Amino acid sequence: MIPYSTLTVFVGAVLLLLMSPGPNMAFVLAHGASYGWRGGAAAALGIGAADLVLTALTAAGITAIVMQWSYAFDLIRFTGVLYLMWMAWMALKRSVSVVTPSAIQTSLWSVFLRAMLNSLLNPKALLFFMVFLPQFVEANATSVMNQVVCLGVVLTIIAVSFHLVLGSLGGAIQRRVSRLQGVAHWQSRGLAVVLFLLALRLALSSRPR
Repeated sequence: MIPYSTLTVFVGAVLLLLMSPGPNMAFVLAHGASYGWRGGAAAALGIGAADLVLTALTAAGITAIVMQWSYAFDLIRFTGVLYLMWMAWMALKRSVSVVTPSAIQTSLWSVFLRAMLNSLLNPKALLFFMVFLPQFVEANATSVMNQVVCLGVVLTIIAVSFHLVLGSLGGAIQRRVSRLQGVAHWQSRGLAVVLFLLALRLALSSRPR
């Protein structure tokens, strides 16, 4: 097992990183404000699912292999940019008419998948897992792979909990704003703006040296 002292430092580092404004925070808040707390929760769980996938890839060494390819960073980055731009366009087209329960379920499932893909198509997320998790691995302790998986699961639990709180905050904003006339139109536009800015941020990012 991972030493308690190492795990404590790891948890503290994860909390500090989560409290720093970033794309996941903006993504969850925007979807919570647009779809209510359920939308925020779906986004939080989607990001958590992506974290588990990235943990598995890191533990298997696949992340390091992918990032060794000189064009991998840009390929993943521009795929993510196109995906975010597509989501922004769909947000602009989203109907403001009354939504049926089945449509709500479909939307929440769509939010989950979008959040998951958004994280997986961010090359900096791959680099983060590849660089961050190994720093807390004890070389002389148990299996390195098992330690990476354990750290990744702990990170995922903390991140999902944190983002669920953010999703609830976004839902509270949505409840307050929804009382205003014609707000649904501006909610869709606001979500589109956030997604476009995330795409622009990703497009302008450069590979860490």
